[in-house]
Amino acid sequence: MALKLLQPGTQPLGQFDGYDSAMTNLKGGEVVTLVSLPVANADKAASDVFDGYVNDGAVEKRIVVSSTLLTGTTLFMLADEGISGYGTLIGSVLGSTVGQNVSGTVLGPHTTAGSGKVTCWDKPGLYAVSLDACDTDPTTGLQPTNPTLKTGDPLYAKLAGGLLTPSTSGATSARVGTFVSFETSGSLVTSSLKQVQALNSPSGSPAVAKQFKYAVFYFQPGNV
Repeated sequence: MALKLLQPGTQPLGQFDGYDSAMTNLKGGEVVTLVSLPVANADKAASDVFDGYVNDGAVEKRIVVSSTLLTGTTLFMLADEGISGYGTLIGSVLGSTVGQNVSGTVLGPHTTAGSGKVTCWDKPGLYAVSLDACDTDPTTGLQPTNPTLKTGDPLYAKLAGGLLTPSTSGATSARVGTFVSFETSGSLVTSSLKQVQALNSPSGSPAVAKQFKYAVFYFQPGNV
């Protein structure tokens, strides 16, 4: 879904060209880094960044954002891109199919489609990321069902895809943040079952679980 800026740094580090093979899969909130590609690479870029390069020996290279990380990666940023939860150019339709679609039908392209660029946040601060853009393993990932996860636990980033995770398996060696809590969508308009279900109904219960949507974390890039 999306990255939510709660108490972030004052501004993002910048907008960088995204590596084509990974950018349209970004949901928002993944940990990304900068890598260099040969200028002759088939990866597309807008003209204002395509001619920028670093000279690596005899090969001219340019910089792109990648969600593929290495164990020794030291530059960590949060990708602020996606296709839902952002209010895209055209937005989303609720109530389609004779009013029965309550989750919304997304209209419009991925936010990187126009420029091919990714907005990257690098400043320490408080952020939230939708659970579908985290490590989704129910017992070891950044999920409410993980029985061992607690406030203050260190977070890392999966090497493949940059998903936030409390597990060190297949993840960066450097800690990138600290888990704080889970939260719901925060909406007072979209009523949850917990709010509207009758307590004396056959399926009713005062202990109906909250429907968590986001993981709140303190981003502290490169914190070992």
